Amino acid sequence: MTTIPSTTTESAMSEPITVPPFAVISGAQVQRVLQGHEKEIVEVVEATYRLHSAGDSVNPPSYFLGLPDRPSSRIIALPASIGGDVRVDGVKWISSFPQNVEAGIPRASAVLILNDHDTGYPFACLESSIISATRTAASAVAAAECLGRGRPRPTRIGFFGTGLIARYIHTFLADTGWSFDEIGVHDLSADSAAGFRCYLEQSGTAGRITVHDSPEQLIRLSDLVVFATVAGQPHVSDLSWFAHNPLVLHVSLRDLASVIVLAATNIVDDIDHCLKANTSMHLTEQLTGNREFVHGTLDDVIAGRVSVPADRPLIFSPFGLGVLDLAVGKWVYDEVVRSGELHVVDDFFHELSRYG
Repeated sequence: MTTIPSTTTESAMSEPITVPPFAVISGAQVQRVLQGHEKEIVEVVEATYRLHSAGDSVNPPSYFLGLPDRPSSRIIALPASIGGDVRVDGVKWISSFPQNVEAGIPRASAVLILNDHDTGYPFACLESSIISATRTAASAVAAAECLGRGRPRPTRIGFFGTGLIARYIHTFLADTGWSFDEIGVHDLSADSAAGFRCYLEQSGTAGRITVHDSPEQLIRLSDLVVFATVAGQPHVSDLSWFAHNPLVLHVSLRDLASVIVLAATNIVDDIDHCLKANTSMHLTEQLTGNREFVHGTLDDVIAGRVSVPADRPLIFSPFGLGVLDLAVGKWVYDEVVRSGELHVVDDFFHELSRYG
């Protein structure tokens, strides 16, 4: 790849600008590189939040490609650019086809394209369903750590939804030092709940595992609740289920009715991004006509600009920023380069002479 010059004009002019080689990084490579580096990835995500909050990023709205003949499915483009030491542009192209699950294959698939900061040329294509799940899990763990300060450490966790994202969140929690006396599981699919329970047992967790028949049981018996469903509209509306003021990682964004949102402290990753696309936060804004129910961003809490009370439910709703995918993807790319296992596609860019 092009060597990135320093930020001074003189040094930038002294470095020749060349077309970077184009590489493809498989899901197997991505997983191999990320495994065992959970704490480091959480730090990458936290640093990216700081850069984003400081304005050293470009993160336009995601573009949703609706499919009229497949209304439950969609493909989303997340373009972004990040500065700092990362200095990379790019786009994640991720599809969500819920019917895949019935066929025995994952719901989501994705690729991430990284573009060279100096020439704009794409220099890598990475399998990105793993990167996407990783940055989501790292974001959730960062939120749990940050928002949990000043509250008793959760001893009971409940997973509402038991797919890939739930598995990655559990893995990241476990590998960053979290442990629980009790782990609750609920899913509309009994097979999915059973599969997740099997995963938990094989992971060696010491906590007692309970599959709950109802969402009420799960929520009432959990200090930390993880929503990782594919719900398209709110389906949890009983505020009394949250009377014990749990910490809620509302990763799937559309599970909670406005009555719950309005009774809680609400922290998001980015206010403008989270209050759109009919998320629970967006629906609450439409209901109230304001955004006063949003108390701040995760970076606001990390930086001490916002404090969170312990006497009401605390909800973290992360829309999922493209800059996080870029940061984690660039970290993966750099690690693959260091390992000497980068697979370059020779002559991928062929017409490089202006006049032939």
